Amino acid sequence: MGGHFEVPEKTLGTKEPCATAHGSHPPTACREDPTPRLAESSCGPRLAGQPQLGDFGLPQMRYAQMRLPTARYPRQVLIVSIGDLLLDITIVSEGPLQPDDDAPATITLGGGGQAANFCAWTASLGDGARLITRVGDDETGRRLVSDLEARGVEVHAVWAPEPTGAIAVLMGLDGNRAMATHRGASVGLRSGDLEDGWFRDARLLHVPAYSLFVEPIASAARAAIRLVREARGMVAVDLSSAAGLRAYGPARMAYVLARLKPEVLFATEAEAATLAVPLESLAQVPVLKLGSAGCRVFGRIIPAPTVQPIDPTGAGDAFAAAFCSAWLRGATPHESAEQAVSAASRSVLVAGARPS
Repeated sequence: MGGHFEVPEKTLGTKEPCATAHGSHPPTACREDPTPRLAESSCGPRLAGQPQLGDFGLPQMRYAQMRLPTARYPRQVLIVSIGDLLLDITIVSEGPLQPDDDAPATITLGGGGQAANFCAWTASLGDGARLITRVGDDETGRRLVSDLEARGVEVHAVWAPEPTGAIAVLMGLDGNRAMATHRGASVGLRSGDLEDGWFRDARLLHVPAYSLFVEPIASAARAAIRLVREARGMVAVDLSSAAGLRAYGPARMAYVLARLKPEVLFATEAEAATLAVPLESLAQVPVLKLGSAGCRVFGRIIPAPTVQPIDPTGAGDAFAAAFCSAWLRGATPHESAEQAVSAASRSVLVAGARPS
């Protein structure tokens, strides 16, 4: 897309520039995992011929005040995310929209995509952030990569012949929003596109469920998880979308998560209800996001400050970035949640999905 590339201003904290590198590799053939067959048991959905969720023996974090053993991670905090880098097209109507008619509106362009937004917020907190993504070899893709780099994010982008994806965000007069998404080149990321060095120094890999819903990016995400695990890093998964979970299959996603065993799992109330499996059975630190009410961690509600929101876009990404940053630096899950709700509450005070 042409025209002026406007980035909404938000501020969370200071950011430090990271070294920048680009990767570009020809796509290689990637075999999809066969879709598992689902069956019902007295314990809920399970995979036919496979062990139930409880059989995986996921280690649970029994005490909410547990802190990470920071001596295990002497290296600098570096958080990597794998997933979408998209163009956000935000439309704020000045009046009610009627069929077959028009209305004045403010339309702005900015960077979007859950993985990219998460990295932007992480960098704004002063931590090293690296995005692994795939974008179109077009003007939009180049501008989006440059914008993230200017924010201090290290971007490894695989350049693709398909167009860069986009999200249209329609803001209603009541503050609610609706989104239409075309993910474009991002879903074509393949495991063969990845380089081991992109993950070996990561303390934590952030994986949006968007990166698990479809192939071939799902295979790339699983390969990234294996590399991070081999380097003794950790994994955080965000369930991303209740609609996406319904399309993918809640029981199928529960099985995937039970196999991945993320240390941290983020979910909204709608996503958790759609999954229909206790979050505590799938991650050491389950975090339930409650919107303006705050969040719940290990049965304790962490309230959010009362604010007058302007734009909720990106609040969940600010929340996840602040939680992961605090947790990796030695905060307890409850302390991390307090910082997360504070960051998310500040993020909704101005328009746009990212900090400045």
